[in-house]
Amino acid sequence: MLHIFVDADACPVKPEVYRVANRYHLDVTLVANSWMRIPNERSVVLEVVGDGLDAADDWIVDHVQLYDIVVTADILLASRCLKKGARVIGSSGKLFTENNIGDAVATRDLLAELRSAGEMTGGPPPLQKRDRSRFLHQLDEVIQSIRRQYSLNST
Repeated sequence: MLHIFVDADACPVKPEVYRVANRYHLDVTLVANSWMRIPNERSVVLEVVGDGLDAADDWIVDHVQLYDIVVTADILLASRCLKKGARVIGSSGKLFTENNIGDAVATRDLLAELRSAGEMTGGPPPLQKRDRSRFLHQLDEVIQSIRRQYSLNST
């Protein structure tokens, strides 16, 4: 029940994930294409996958379950995880849901098309302090929501 998976290669909010997971005594799995330093805690595990384009995404989708949380900025990964019943939070604190993922995928596809046509669309803005705060709040809210839902469903 309730495990946090982090699409870790470019995730800027790993310290926030560790802090919240520690508070709730949750396990965290970071999935990355290369080794990285992680806290020396039994509850935090690093899964290094191959260098394939979607290797980390595929690993997460293969292991995520209902009542799990995925932290990613990858919209296509978010969509795949939502289909498996997981909750998905972007690093800026945006909660991906069944109601907003279609628009997010469409926007992503449009921007990719513009980039391939030579338009400069830029990347995401740098993470601000308020984004980190929003992320922390959203992660806390999602954990509380899952715990309420799980306790209702298990009785």
